[in-house]
Parts: sequence; C-alpha cells; structure tokens
Amino acid sequence: MRAILATVILVLSMVSCKNKKDKPADMAIKPSAKTMKTTVSPENFKDIINGDSVNLYVLSNKNGITAAFTNYGQRLVALHTPDKNGAFEDIVLGHNTLKEYVDGPKSYFGSVIGRYGNRIKKGQFSIDDETYTLAKNNNENHLHGGDKGFESVVWDVKQYNDSRIVFSRLSPDMEEGYPGNLMVKVSYELTDDNELKISYKAETDKPTVVNLTHHSFFNLKGEGEGDINDHILTINANHYTPVDAGLIPTGEIAKVAGTPFDFTTPKAIGTDLSVDFEQLKIGNGYDHNFVLNDTPKNDDGLVFCAKVVEPESGRTLEVYTDEPGVQFYGGNFLTGKTMGKRGKPYAFRGSFCLETQHFPDSPNKPQFPTTVIRPGETYTSTCVYKFGTVTN
Repeated sequence: MRAILATVILVLSMVSCKNKKDKPADMAIKPSAKTMKTTVSPENFKDIINGDSVNLYVLSNKNGITAAFTNYGQRLVALHTPDKNGAFEDIVLGHNTLKEYVDGPKSYFGSVIGRYGNRIKKGQFSIDDETYTLAKNNNENHLHGGDKGFESVVWDVKQYNDSRIVFSRLSPDMEEGYPGNLMVKVSYELTDDNELKISYKAETDKPTVVNLTHHSFFNLKGEGEGDINDHILTINANHYTPVDAGLIPTGEIAKVAGTPFDFTTPKAIGTDLSVDFEQLKIGNGYDHNFVLNDTPKNDDGLVFCAKVVEPESGRTLEVYTDEPGVQFYGGNFLTGKTMGKRGKPYAFRGSFCLETQHFPDSPNKPQFPTTVIRPGETYTSTCVYKFGTVTN
C-alpha cells in the first residue's frame, strides 16, 4: 500500500511539473476584471522563481471586501474591509512587491505555515522509535517549518475564480528534515457573509507530523496605523500552555483565571501587559498557545475561537476553527524598522495574530493532541476569519 501511494504521489508530482511548464499560472487562469480591485499592483507580483510562475490573485465578494494573494508562500498580501461608516482599509501587514518578500528580511506576513506551525524543541522528534532532525532556526529550536518552510516556496494554483482559490504542492520526503512525501492542498474562499474560509488537506506516504496554519498580522485600524493594544479581545479558552525561556511549552495545561491570560470576557489587549507576570516577561508580551473550549459551535460545527473589536473604526474579526488551540501573538517582535505598504512603520505591537493550530512541540509532548498522520490517513483543518462592524 505504501509503495502504491508513493508511486501515485510521484506521478502526480510529474504531472504537476509538466503542467507548470506547459501552462504557466498566468496563462492557465485569468482573473476577471472584478477580481482586480486592489491597491496592490499585480505587476509587482509577476515573476518566475526557479521556473515557476508567480502572480497576484484577488478574491472579492458582493460587499466590496477584497483579498489579494500571491502563490509565493500562499501569502495574503492585502485585505480590504469596511469600517462602521463604510470606509475601506487594508487590515493586514505586508509588502507592495514580491521582491520584498523574497529578498527582504525573513517574515511570515500573511503566509501559510508548514510543515509544522510553531516550535519544536531542539529541532527533533521521534516517530516509531526513529528520530528526525530539523533545522534549528529559532535559537536552539525549530520554528514554522524550518529555514525554507511553506512560506518560501511557490505553490501551484489549481482553481481560481472571483471568490475561491486553491493552492497545492508536493512537499518531498525529507524536505527540511520531515519524513514522507506530503501532498498538500489549501483552499481560500471569500463568502458573501464576509468570511474568509481556509481549508487544509494533506496526505503522506510515511508517518510524519503536520500542523498547518495561517499567519496574517492584523491591525483593524489599518496596516501601519499604530499599535493594537486598544483592540478588545475575547478568546474562548479557559486554559493555556505556559512556556519556558525558549517559548517551548512546559507541558502544563494552566488555567487562565486570575492571570493576564484570561480573555474569557472582552478586554483591551494592553490591559495587563504591565502586570508583573513571568509568562509575559518570557514572551515579551503575548506569544502563547491557548487551549480552546469545546463550545460554542457555529452552524458548520466549528468552535468559536476568538473575537477582536477595534473601538474607533468599529471593525470586528471573529475566528472559528476545528483545531484544539490558537496561538495569540501580540506583535512583540516588530521594531518599527519595517515599512508598510503605505510607507508607515510597523510599530512594536502594531499587529496581532490568531493562528489556529495544534499545540507547539506536540511531537515531543505525548499528553498533547497528536500531530502524527500515517499513510492512508488524511489531515484536515479549517479556520474561518469573519469580518464585521459594530456601531458602538
């Protein structure tokens, strides 16, 4: 069975490579006039990288929301949503050109993360008594898939229309140290209910670990518009996973009650940042995994994960998922040196991330939900970002 799956994956890879040569993405899939409504220039994202076509792809809905992606790292380059008065702003951090993503300082702005989102202790894990060694690209630990993770490769565009795009790629056996030929497909759908639905799927021909997520940096005031400490945050989690000095979970599942990590009722992100609390010192703020509660769920069976409200603009963001955790990151490593798409600096704590996920270092923590998948199994994950407004 394993040999058959490996052969199938190899054939699919050969077909994929043939298609890229015979029918480049810009020839195969033409965006309609409607999808080109974005302030980011498509010409700035048109290039060939290692023989693969890179382009800009724009989704839109009937309410005027637009989401611009490049197939380099599946990056969400721009996302325009309205405020309470109907004024649109780009609410995700990023760059105006492909060159800045490729040649500039490494960033994860708007990208897919894989094979493993978050950290793996000392870049090692074992499956069935076999140990695998990964890149140590975050001090002594492994972060977000390694030196050249899923954010730094070109993805095939398999489907594309005004509201939906599907990316796929074969990650070869031992890429960045991970075992197994991993066939990955990720779809993004922008609905008329103002939801960006992200659906992940992966299959392997060897036992491996998988933990995919999306890494947009949000500022609901608009990208580059100061810090996010006044954003009102709710996280549907009674517990979180404390970390050591390397931001690796200790293995403890701790209660948020009575700590700065209690977002079970809405509060401004900056409310407790000055509290003398060891976990805040370690992370230089919030950079932690929250253990999501099992309820409530929406009509699709996804658990309510989090909600953010920006009081001045009235913009809101709700997150739903079938993952057991979410990484809340408060922009603690932004320094103001990176300039945004409108020439404004990305300030310290100038954005937040809500990355739905399995827990960090799960391969080395048997008490955590497993991230191992085996031949014949299918990895799936769903994240929904829902945009709205409030008037008060």
